Amino acid sequence: MPKPFPEEFRRDVVAVARKREAPLFQIAKDFGVSEATLHNWLKKADIEDGNRPGMTKDETAELREAKKRIRLLEQEAEVMRRAVAYLSRDVNPKMMFPLVRDLAVDGIPVTVTCRVLGFSTQGFYTWKKCPVTQRDWDNAHLINAAYDIHADDPAFGYRFIADELPGRGIIAGENRVARLCSQQRIWSVFAKKRGLNRKSGPPIHDDLVARKFTARKPNQLWLTDITEHWTDTGKLYLCAIKDVHSNKIVGYSIDSRMKASLAVRALTNAVALREPAGTIVHSDRGSQFRSRKFVQTLSDNGLQGSMGRVGACGDNAAMESFFSLLQKNVLDRQRWSTREQLRLAIVTWIEKTYHRKRRQRRLGKLTPIEFETINQAAYAA
Repeated sequence: MPKPFPEEFRRDVVAVARKREAPLFQIAKDFGVSEATLHNWLKKADIEDGNRPGMTKDETAELREAKKRIRLLEQEAEVMRRAVAYLSRDVNPKMMFPLVRDLAVDGIPVTVTCRVLGFSTQGFYTWKKCPVTQRDWDNAHLINAAYDIHADDPAFGYRFIADELPGRGIIAGENRVARLCSQQRIWSVFAKKRGLNRKSGPPIHDDLVARKFTARKPNQLWLTDITEHWTDTGKLYLCAIKDVHSNKIVGYSIDSRMKASLAVRALTNAVALREPAGTIVHSDRGSQFRSRKFVQTLSDNGLQGSMGRVGACGDNAAMESFFSLLQKNVLDRQRWSTREQLRLAIVTWIEKTYHRKRRQRRLGKLTPIEFETINQAAYAA
């Protein structure tokens, strides 16, 4: 089953098609989609813009949320009705957890019941799994006494607290007191400060490429970087991902701000279209590529991160060469009035010119699309 095109790519194709600078079938061919798909995208875009009758994406989401809210209100009303009946019994119950269990059997989610009644979901499941043991009860009393002793004199550590407990009717070993005080962070004010003199950690990723920008098969090595350019309305940032094997830009994202989400969207778009496995994603040490979200996206999709050295442009030279072409062929060709104007120019050049018209000698004078198409049988083998 074919994978859906990224939402950002669809918006860009619709924007180019609406300019009507070429027939729709030619635009569809230039961007690698079918003419029927392009007509469908235009229809949905007209509905979203109010130029055509129909339910927009937001209206559909609102209807779905309304139905969900109605169902939730019905469940909450049932919880309150059953809770009143439960509390009106002759024998006043000691806890409400049995009611939560009974409602769960009848189809009311535990989270809904706990929220309405003001309970902790974790507390219910803990009670369901194992009631409170005598040991936990004794530990709770010991911790309360330790808090009181420490509040009287903050200089007391666990040894002094253990010496004071017998006077409060609690008998406990020193090791047990030390463990509980450590868990509750009950420390003497004269204790050694935690977390000081820590050494800096290693880099996020090692350099797995070492300036060897070659790959024998698709999705073996990807390069990524971010470039920027001025317009009259402000800067525009492009994060692109290139497959070294065919030099094709397999994913990109464009935005007015250079945040970690820009790199994450570009990587997500590339993963959605290529379905890589074990691919090395090489970048510089920019904060966007060192962010927790980007590293988590790599891990979630089974990709390997790689980073060059600080201030060494040659460690990502193959990606810099693509940005140099983009600079000469698009960015420096004219003065750009708006970000949207530059955005459409970048997208058109990548999808129409670079992918389908610009022949590369390293690929045997083929375009990236022709190179991948011709070698598709070999890739399958």
